[in-house]
Amino acid sequence: MTTTLEIEGLTVAYGGAPVVDGVSLAVPAGSVVALLGANGAGKSSLMRAVMGLVPSTARRLAVDGRDLAGHPPERRADAGLGYVPEGRRVFAGLTVRENIEVAVDGAAGARAARVAEMLELFPDLAAKAGERAWRLSGGQQQMLAIARALARRPSVLLLDEPSLGLAPLIAAAVFARLRAVAESGVAVLLAEQNAARALAIADTAIVLAHGRVALVRPAAGLSADDEALAALLA
Repeated sequence: MTTTLEIEGLTVAYGGAPVVDGVSLAVPAGSVVALLGANGAGKSSLMRAVMGLVPSTARRLAVDGRDLAGHPPERRADAGLGYVPEGRRVFAGLTVRENIEVAVDGAAGARAARVAEMLELFPDLAAKAGERAWRLSGGQQQMLAIARALARRPSVLLLDEPSLGLAPLIAAAVFARLRAVAESGVAVLLAEQNAARALAIADTAIVLAHGRVALVRPAAGLSADDEALAALLA
């Protein structure tokens, strides 16, 4: 597989203390990499650093071979990074359709076509296209946040705790869509507290502990009850 996201030696420090310490990882196109770890392990800080939302240093941070280290968030988005933050953060007063449209450049016809593609990918949103986002369920809002990020056609999709606050059946539906997104050719980096849920759709598991990579394993056959994994997640 082509490696779409490459990170070498990524470090994030707050007040001089590193919370992400020299992390290196790669996410191939068409795959899901699950980023696991206990609370405070550095997952969210790593995600925000990749997107350029917090100060960081890295020997290399590249998307499709283009090094983006030091670039602002908008340049990273233009280069192919999509980001779904923890808590969804949809535009509550806009409709489902408008939430997606604001992410798409181009003429009205092109925007409408891209919205239609997103509603086809997320059928639960299609019947709600004219609804204000605040009226959606938590699961529907999460799908909308993902659809909005995908509307820009990113080659890499970063997701921070997408199952947070969702009922198990709703979370399962969201994660099924994420697997479909990866199979369309997008590289998916998924930071998730629910290890079992993430492992079910992931190709590779990377575990952070105290800001460092502590374990890298193929997700197939790896259980959340695995002794080495469970010890790192405790």
